[in-house]
Amino acid sequence: MQMSDVIADMLTRIRNANDAKHATVDIPASNMKKAITDILLNEGYIKGYQIIEDGKQGIIRITLKYLPGKQKVIRGLRRVSKPGLRIYSNCEDLPRVMNGLGIAIISTSKGIMTDKRARRENVGGEVLAFVW
Repeated sequence: MQMSDVIADMLTRIRNANDAKHATVDIPASNMKKAITDILLNEGYIKGYQIIEDGKQGIIRITLKYLPGKQKVIRGLRRVSKPGLRIYSNCEDLPRVMNGLGIAIISTSKGIMTDKRARRENVGGEVLAFVW
């Protein structure tokens, strides 16, 4: 069966593993998912990740990050732009997640980046997800 929204699937896998307090979560790999995982790593939402070659498309194994007492670092993940309803924004109107405490992941002509970097580089694009 062909999956229609692979990014929503990725975010759901991370959210479910985070809620169940798992140490790692496996996600089928793609270049866009690797870019999103890089953003999560650089912003401090996950501990790390590794690419596992399986002879097909590969697997991204994400190591989740928790605060002392197994408190979640990722409080929320939400898919914004969906295949049925794309949400685009220019650089002036990019959304602020929780007044700057969270991040918005934006797909721009210069690659996938956070809302802060998109504002700095003066580019807009498709709003993929919110993370807080």
